[in-house]
Amino acid sequence: MSHYPKSPLMGQMMSQPLLISSIIQHADRYFGRNEIVSRRVEGDLHRYTYSDCHRRARKLANALGALGVGMGERVATLAWNGYRHMEAYYAVSGSGAVLHTINPRLHPELIAYIANHAEDQYLLFDICFLPLVEAVAPLAKTIKGYIALCDPELMPPDSKLPNLLCYEALLEHSPDDYSWPLFDENSASSLCYTSGTTGNPKGALYSHRSTVLHSLASIMPDTMNISGRDAVLPVVPMFHVNAWGLPYAVPITGAKMVFPGPALDGKSVYELFEQEQVTISAGVPTVWLGLLNYMEQNQLKFSSFKRTIIGGSACPPAMMQALRHRYGVEVVHAWGMTEMSPLGTSCCLQTRHLSLPAEQQELLLQKQGHVIYGVDMKIVDDAGEELPWDGETYGNLLVKGPWVIDTYFKNEGGVVLQDGWFATGDVATIDADGYMQITDRSKDVIKSGGEWISSIDLENIVMAHPAVQMAACIGIFHPKWDERPLLVVVRKPGMEVDSAQLIKFFEGKVAKWWTPDDVTFVDALPLGATGKLLKNKLREQFKEYVLPTA
Repeated sequence: MSHYPKSPLMGQMMSQPLLISSIIQHADRYFGRNEIVSRRVEGDLHRYTYSDCHRRARKLANALGALGVGMGERVATLAWNGYRHMEAYYAVSGSGAVLHTINPRLHPELIAYIANHAEDQYLLFDICFLPLVEAVAPLAKTIKGYIALCDPELMPPDSKLPNLLCYEALLEHSPDDYSWPLFDENSASSLCYTSGTTGNPKGALYSHRSTVLHSLASIMPDTMNISGRDAVLPVVPMFHVNAWGLPYAVPITGAKMVFPGPALDGKSVYELFEQEQVTISAGVPTVWLGLLNYMEQNQLKFSSFKRTIIGGSACPPAMMQALRHRYGVEVVHAWGMTEMSPLGTSCCLQTRHLSLPAEQQELLLQKQGHVIYGVDMKIVDDAGEELPWDGETYGNLLVKGPWVIDTYFKNEGGVVLQDGWFATGDVATIDADGYMQITDRSKDVIKSGGEWISSIDLENIVMAHPAVQMAACIGIFHPKWDERPLLVVVRKPGMEVDSAQLIKFFEGKVAKWWTPDDVTFVDALPLGATGKLLKNKLREQFKEYVLPTA
């Protein structure tokens, strides 16, 4: 029920709820013969169409109903990007239940915590995750049964899982004559938990309305720019904020969908790009790092790939430039959060920018970009006062919109809004044209002598050094300045560089007082379950580190 006042004269248009089931119905009716290609966990490629997907989703909806899954009840998944997972996206939400995607890279105890908190009724899982599910099952209090996403011949003969069912057997014995129910578009559709780098993960509970609106906004030309002439490969996992909404957005356009399954190494991704003539992809920077390294080592080029959306963490300028200038791929820098479904901004040039020198265009495109219509944002100081949009003043970033959360699931964490705005935890600038740039997470910014130093800016600079594979910058205690920057660096294989050389690399690129005090080298950086850098782990690892004295 809307809490807004009614006009004395209401519009006379049809009232149709915005439901996720309408997306797959649309794809079947108008793009029914268009392809969905999946690399399966079994290793082979599977091909079928949107019509096939819709038919099997209806079968699954019937099967879940027969198992007793009701409106609003949660059904969990532990699965890679593939056609069966996509069927679950539509069958679960379309029937009125709630799809709960779980990250299989998490520890079994944390998965069990999330499943118990969500009160999941059934768990669908790729057969490769059987050992993980067997470790979770004794800790899961509400799950009534486990459904293995495989053919009958791959079912484990001696599994100890209670009430273990075969997905393909379920579908074989379920009819496809299912009519998607109509209900309030504000009903819950899917549940995603935050990555939980601090404290327990919290759930963002999306609605059908928020998901459909987010999908429509995401395909716009200045967002992901998806059309029926594209082949789209979501590298971002379907367990990470619903693959940034691509399993919903792509069928709206009828574009070919290509799922990479578990094979996300540079060689596998490149070969799938070429074989299926992929034009658009999306993922976090760490995946593109592996792809670019493989292509560089083998002197390869793309034949069809034209655009990638990069988000999850800041994309290093050196990576952007390699994709743009060496491989001819347009890079759309985007930003968002689990709490935002996730898209908030994307970075594309406007007419006024086309006459700028190439260097200025590059600097602009390195920002996280302009809001997508539907999202509003502002920056405020610690007292909540709004700050100017001058591209230099940075403050706490707040957002609001129809696909931004109001509260966390079960009201975890208490009130999350400030006068109707969601506090993102990011520190950012906004320029006069409305382009936002993340300067840091509020917990990652380095506070030195009462001033702030952006760890992201320092990381972006050092990533341009030819010997640097990955880098992170953290604040280390300093008796005079409170904190000073320490660079933690992974060298490229076979390359040599020392601390003095890297510190010298900053000369002329930043204010002298921003220059890192020291550099330490490691074999690998700690990454979270979604590929994000875990700076909290680094701060713990180096909490006793003593910086050199001048």
